[in-house]
Amino acid sequence: MKIKFFAVGGTIDKVYFDALSKYEIGESNINDILKDARVNFKSDVSSIFKKDSLDMTDQDRSAVYKIVKNDTSDKIIITHGTDTMIETAKVLETIKNKTIVLTGAMEPAKFRSSDAVFNLGSAVAAVQTLQHGIYIVISGRVFKPDNVKKDRTLKMFGKKM
Repeated sequence: MKIKFFAVGGTIDKVYFDALSKYEIGESNINDILKDARVNFKSDVSSIFKKDSLDMTDQDRSAVYKIVKNDTSDKIIITHGTDTMIETAKVLETIKNKTIVLTGAMEPAKFRSSDAVFNLGSAVAAVQTLQHGIYIVISGRVFKPDNVKKDRTLKMFGKKM
């Protein structure tokens, strides 16, 4: 089994940049997380963008769509910023015959208190067990793009009411 990972940026890949407490999106943390977890599957990691999701445009989402649709893998995980993850997931919904999971983090993966490792691990389990479709796996839950919302105050995702 092989899982394809695409990084598009977001908080999960932010790194401390300077003495003014500025954070910028750096190299993807996926390979380090997988290595530390001692996973027993093949993986391929590619970076599409290094963007904060608030800076993602419709053109960026179209590029993600084309890359994911044309990739030969049927198990795909996309690490993405949490602010517009839902919008990107909705763009991907017409892709068939693949299980695509989007995940991210509320704090950078490099932070000890980050939810990044848990969320990525949950995404790995989900992409192996869910039927073909588009999912958001975060905050310990599996969501469809049309039934999820981000709660900025609680720093977690939940079902739409």
